[in-house]
Amino acid sequence: MEKGQISVQTENIFPIIKKFLYSDQEIFLRELISNAIDATTKIKTLASRGEFKEELGELTIDIILDEKKKTLTIRDRGIGMSEAEVKKYLNQVAFSSAESFLKKYQDDASIIGHFGLGFYSAFMVASKVEVVTKSYKKSAKAVKWVCTGNPEYKIGAGERDFRGTDIILHVSDDSKEFLEKARIQSLLDKYSKFLPIPIRFGTKTRTEWEGEGEDRKSKEIIEDNIVNNPDPLWKKKPNKLKEEDYKSFYQELYPYSQEPLFWIHLNMDYPFNLTGVLYFPKLNNSLEVQKNKIQLYSNQVYVTDDVKEIVPEFLLLLHGVIDSPDIPLNVSRSYLQSDSNVRKITSYITKKVADKLKSLYKKDPKSFEEKWDDVGTFVKYGMISDEKFNDKAGAFTLVKNTNGEFAVLDDYLEKIKATQTDKHERTVVIYTTNEKEQHSYIESAKSYGYDVAMMNNVIDNHFMQHLEQKKDKITFVRVDSDTVDKLVQKDEEKASVLSEKEEEKVKTLFTDALGDLKGGNIELRPLGPDDHPVMITKPEFMRRMKEMQMMQGMSMGDLPDSHNVIINANHEIVAQKLLSMKGKEKKARFAKYLYDLARLNQNMLKGEEMSDFIKTSLEFMK
Repeated sequence: MEKGQISVQTENIFPIIKKFLYSDQEIFLRELISNAIDATTKIKTLASRGEFKEELGELTIDIILDEKKKTLTIRDRGIGMSEAEVKKYLNQVAFSSAESFLKKYQDDASIIGHFGLGFYSAFMVASKVEVVTKSYKKSAKAVKWVCTGNPEYKIGAGERDFRGTDIILHVSDDSKEFLEKARIQSLLDKYSKFLPIPIRFGTKTRTEWEGEGEDRKSKEIIEDNIVNNPDPLWKKKPNKLKEEDYKSFYQELYPYSQEPLFWIHLNMDYPFNLTGVLYFPKLNNSLEVQKNKIQLYSNQVYVTDDVKEIVPEFLLLLHGVIDSPDIPLNVSRSYLQSDSNVRKITSYITKKVADKLKSLYKKDPKSFEEKWDDVGTFVKYGMISDEKFNDKAGAFTLVKNTNGEFAVLDDYLEKIKATQTDKHERTVVIYTTNEKEQHSYIESAKSYGYDVAMMNNVIDNHFMQHLEQKKDKITFVRVDSDTVDKLVQKDEEKASVLSEKEEEKVKTLFTDALGDLKGGNIELRPLGPDDHPVMITKPEFMRRMKEMQMMQGMSMGDLPDSHNVIINANHEIVAQKLLSMKGKEKKARFAKYLYDLARLNQNMLKGEEMSDFIKTSLEFMK
C-alpha cells in the first residue's frame, strides 16, 4: 500500500480537534451520516440529470455495529470516491498556517466551522478509521484508506463490489459507550430522525395477530429498523395537509402529549430559506417545563434544541421544528452565530405568529375565546418581552370578566370608562385573581355597577404593570384592595349612622381587641347595610410587589404581610349589637370574632386559629 502524510501544517491537528469537540463528542455520528446523505443525494442528482444511467438500486444508509470487533460502520450507496478523490478530500486539510490556526482557535470557538472538518470528528471516538469506497464511474476500482489519528495514512486497493462508501470506526477504549446498541439508537433518534434518506440500524421485531377467538395466534415479523422519517411534514406544502396530519406529526415529535391548540406552518424562501411548523401547546397556566421544545434543523439535519438566538423569548414556549440552511453554525453545529439572517428570522417568526393569532380571532372569535386561557399566556408574555409583537397584539388581546364575557382589550377599557374613571381621570380596571376566594368582594363590586375582570394567569401581575406603563391613564386594582366605595376613588361617602363619639368607641374596641396588625390600619367607613360588618383589604402596591417577588423566587422578608381592617359603621351588627353589649371583655371578644370572620373570607385562617374560630362560633350559638 502507498504511504503518505495528510496535508496539514502541524502534527497537533488531531489532538486539537479532539479537545475542541470533546464536549460534543456524540456528534461524530451525525457528521458521518450527514456525509453519507450528501453522497447519496449527489448520485440521485446525477441520475436525475441523466449523467448516471445505471440503476440507482437501494439507497438506504446502514449503521452497522459489531461489538466483537469493536467497530461501528456507516455505509452508504452514494457517489463513492476514486483514489484521486480520496487523496483530495481526506488528505488535504489545508490551513493558512499552523500558528495562525492555533492562535485563532484559542480566541474563537467557532473557527473550526470554517474548515469543514466533519469527517475528522470520527477521531474523537475511534483509534483507527478505515474508509473503503468505490466510485460510481464505470472504470473505478475500490479504494481503502486507513488512518490511526495522526497525519500518517495508508491508501491502496480495497474490497467492495458496489458503489458507495463504508466508514469503519475502530472504537477506542475510552469511547466504549458507542459500542452499545441502545446508545447508538438514542443518537440516531436524536440526530437522524428526519434525514432525507432512509437510515437502517439492523432489524426489529413486530408482532402480528392472525385469526379470531380461541384460534387467534401471534407471529413475530422481523423487518428493517428504519430509524427516520425521510419526508417530514414541514417539507410538504401546507395546502396538501389536513388537520390530522399536523396532530399526527405533533405526536411523532412529542409522544403521549396533549393535543396542541393550533399551529403555524412556516414556509419562506426570501430573503432566506426557512421552513417548519410551530405548535401552540396547552400550558395549563404554567410557564414551567416548556423550555427547549423547538428543534432546529439544517436541511433536515438536527442541530440543537437551544434556539434562543433565533426565536423570540416568549415563543420559546412553543413546540415544533424550524429548518433553515441559512443559519450560521460552528463545526459542531451546536452554537448559533449572530448575524443579520438570524435577526431577520426572529422578526419573521414574530410577524408570522402575530398574523396567525389575528386571523384565528377574526375567523372564529368563539373558538379563540375558548382557547384564551392557554393562548393568553403566549400573548401577554409576548407583549411584555417583545416591542414589535406588542404593537400587533392589540387586535387579539382579550379580557374576560367574571360573567364569562370576552372583549378585545381596548374595547373593554372603553366599555368600563363611564363607570370606572377616578377623580384623576384614570380608567380603573377592577380585577380578581380568584373568583371563589374573592366572591363576596366581587358581588359587592357588581352591586355598585362595576365590571370585574379575570386576571388569574401566572403572568398577569407583570402584564398589568406593563399595561399601566404603556397605556395612558389606566390603573389596575384588585377587587379586595379596598372597599367598593374606594376602588374608583371618587371620594363619595355615605353618611354614617353613628355619631363621632360612637365611632371612636368602636374603633377603640377593635384596636384593643386586635393588637398589632403589622403595619395595617383600622378604619371605620359608612358602607352599605348589605356589605359585610368587617372587611379585610390588602394594599394593591404591597401585595403586587410581594407576588412578583414570589414569582421570581426572591425572599419576602422585607415586605410585611400587611392588611387593613375596614369596619362598616352602617352595619347593624356593629352599629347596634356590638355597642349594646354589656362588659368590656365580651365586646372585645365579639370584635375579634368579627375580625376573624373577615379573615376567614380572605382564606387567612389556618391551623390553630381556624380551630379557635370554630370553637368560638359554637359557643356563640349556645
